[in-house]
Amino acid sequence: MQNLAVKLPEAFGMPKSGDVIEGRIVKKSARSLYFDLGLWGVGVVYGIEFSNAQSMIKNLKAGDVAFVKILEIENEDGFRELSLAEAQSQRSWDLIRELKKTNKTISAKILSVNRGGLMVEISGVTGFLPVSQLSGEHYPRVEGGDKNKILEELSKFVNREFNVRVLDFDPRENKLIVSEKAAEEEHLKKAIGRHQVGDVVAGEISGIVDWGAFVKWPADEEMLEGLVHISELDWQLIENPADFVKVGDKVSAQIIDIANDRISLSLKRLKIDPWKTASAFLEKGMIVDGFVKKYNSFGAFVEVACPVSADLPAQPGAKNETLQGLCHISEFGSDEKMATALEVGKKYQFKILAFVPEEHRMSLSKI
Repeated sequence: MQNLAVKLPEAFGMPKSGDVIEGRIVKKSARSLYFDLGLWGVGVVYGIEFSNAQSMIKNLKAGDVAFVKILEIENEDGFRELSLAEAQSQRSWDLIRELKKTNKTISAKILSVNRGGLMVEISGVTGFLPVSQLSGEHYPRVEGGDKNKILEELSKFVNREFNVRVLDFDPRENKLIVSEKAAEEEHLKKAIGRHQVGDVVAGEISGIVDWGAFVKWPADEEMLEGLVHISELDWQLIENPADFVKVGDKVSAQIIDIANDRISLSLKRLKIDPWKTASAFLEKGMIVDGFVKKYNSFGAFVEVACPVSADLPAQPGAKNETLQGLCHISEFGSDEKMATALEVGKKYQFKILAFVPEEHRMSLSKI
């Protein structure tokens, strides 16, 4: 009989230290909380565990059901010592582990922000949502990348809730990294899958950055967004995208690449390439008027006017495009001599030394 008595608790699945079980509160006092654990007797939360769980305990009353973690099977008073805080933490990390395993999306509240991203909360666990993992809708498009302005934009999200997926976690280090961008992947993949390279979309400029502009357009029930790199904004040289387009501008863009669920767009490929018609008007040896646009380490960039088609002669009042040519620094011998001979913002006469329209290349020499 003695051996049978010892084995009975195991047969009934007696909980052990570290297990998380459910109990019902039978008594609440200023320093302790007693739980009815059913077959497993009565447990108590007290001492440091009572202090650690104050934020939870203040919302509990007799009759409420809650999960507790067993710290000690039986103390000197015959009660099972319990922890509310550790039970909550363990269940939260179990939830996070399951979310990571299944790639499920969950709503996370934004607690605060810093220059790198947003602090979020999932089931009592504080996590980090990097700026790079924000969706296109919430990504801060700040011209010049001003960190203070980025922080100001991120601050608008405090107390809001974003749908996120768990990217990485480690309970031992209390680390949780989440992504809003990843939570949109499934819907975006379906919407993106309805497009192909060469499609033309009608949308509007949704953001401007140093390296280009974002265009957003509706695709069924989703809003898709792609990037027009600065080199794809126009056939002319663009130094600052904000000088060429504005947020809210209505545009048509051509899809030129779809890779890793990112869409690359072009505005210039829907326009006439002035280099294709330039050979009808420009050739090696010609003398042309040129506008000095800027200097670089190779020389000076010079704009030369050219008609957009053979039906439009290059003359005052005609609809002209500009081609970018290079007046190489070797024409002058040094930066100082070049700056003396050519002033940015002024027009001069140049001779065309080389004209290769298929390579979008023109070399010039100042007369």
